[in-house]
Amino acid sequence: MSISFKRTYKFAFKSALYITIFGVGFVGFLSHYIFHPNQEDLTSFLIAFAFSLYISSFIVIQYRVEFFIYRRVKKIYDDVSFLESSTIINQPITTDMATLTREVKKFATDKKMEIETLKVREEYRREFLGNVSHELKTPLFTVQGYILTLLDGAMKDKTLRKKYLERAEKGVERLVYIVKDLDMISKLEMGDLNLSFEKFNIVQVAQNVFDLLEMKAEKKNIILSFDNKYSKAILVSGDREKIQQVITNLVVNSIKYGKENGFVEVGFDVLANGKVIVRVKDNGEGIEKQNIPRLFERFYRVDKSGARTEGGSGLGLSIVKHIIEAHNGKILVQSEINVGSEFSFTLEKAK
Repeated sequence: MSISFKRTYKFAFKSALYITIFGVGFVGFLSHYIFHPNQEDLTSFLIAFAFSLYISSFIVIQYRVEFFIYRRVKKIYDDVSFLESSTIINQPITTDMATLTREVKKFATDKKMEIETLKVREEYRREFLGNVSHELKTPLFTVQGYILTLLDGAMKDKTLRKKYLERAEKGVERLVYIVKDLDMISKLEMGDLNLSFEKFNIVQVAQNVFDLLEMKAEKKNIILSFDNKYSKAILVSGDREKIQQVITNLVVNSIKYGKENGFVEVGFDVLANGKVIVRVKDNGEGIEKQNIPRLFERFYRVDKSGARTEGGSGLGLSIVKHIIEAHNGKILVQSEINVGSEFSFTLEKAK
């Protein structure tokens, strides 16, 4: 890579000036008290001496500085030239030490941040691969076990055959569920999932979710309700299907981690800035503070053993976050152990 060399004369200019002032003062002092020359001759001599000293000092200092910078600092640039993303190597080498020091310091800081980011990503990659393998392994081994049992002779028994095939089907359904969620979250992260924006009543969407999950809630005797009576429609702008999925995921989580004979409430607030807040509140087991920052990571589970017995892909909250961000909204969490949790997100109010 070709690196240009930018000459700056500030350092040599000041250094030569300091040398000239000192040199002229020293020579003038010695000449005046030792040789006692004529005042006019002394003045002419000092002017010529100052000019000569300044020019020579400037040339020597500038040459030495450029030689030092070019021979030593260029080597540093060459050593890091393979890092094409760096901004420092796209700039010419300068002989101004203050500028150079600032650029190198910035370069070192940027590289340190990049290294730290790469370490975090590598750790996240390892954790993600481990989680994916675990989530896929469980239903795969389940399906394999039932099929092998059937092949070993259980197929002759009609009762066992139907029972094992039904269980194997559930394992396949979970695999399909995980793969679909992975596909969706990948598209959301890459921006390939097209959202179909329309005007719709968010209250009606929440009611649809209640109707779909009513039987699931009844198993734990959990009441699904609104926090108030919403007689008027609250119109928002967004992808109706995706927002319904968001509310569904949040309500499912509230039921999953909810207490027997508990409740799940959905509420809405219309703000003056043209936003609508949707709140999903429960009186479940709650979430510890140290777990809240990681809630929206893929496959992250607060209660790893309990959550796995409840099923699910472990991608629900991550999908929720990406869908809301795709709508230019924000999602917030408030939770207290043994008291409950409240998830809230914002949407644009329809005009």
